[in-house]
Amino acid sequence: MNKDISRGIFLVLGFLQLAMFGFYVFAAIMGNTFPAPSTYTMLSVAVMAFCMSYLYPQFKQKDERMKLIRQKGLEYSYFTLLVYYIILLAILQFNLLTLSALDVLYILMALTICTVFICMVIAAKKY
Repeated sequence: MNKDISRGIFLVLGFLQLAMFGFYVFAAIMGNTFPAPSTYTMLSVAVMAFCMSYLYPQFKQKDERMKLIRQKGLEYSYFTLLVYYIILLAILQFNLLTLSALDVLYILMALTICTVFICMVIAAKKY
């Protein structure tokens, strides 16, 4: 029963973050502006909560499978993040987009959070 409660808490937190993200995007659309870069963090925290609700039963057990999921998930995310950095460097180098340093940091933070947890979900399904 405790497993279901903890998974439910992660789901509720994920939906709350998703609702806050939706509200910020809706307010930005109504104001005819682009959403603030901090909204990316809200979306990434929602993705993290949904991933944790899926991964909680595996992470609760302290066994070799949990260690393998973490190890492989971090390996996958490492190489994926390198690709993100190369793409972002190319975009900034060739002036395809004009981004401030704060925008770049918010984007990288959101991509890192999403990538790490999604890669762990993929590793959990695979192993």
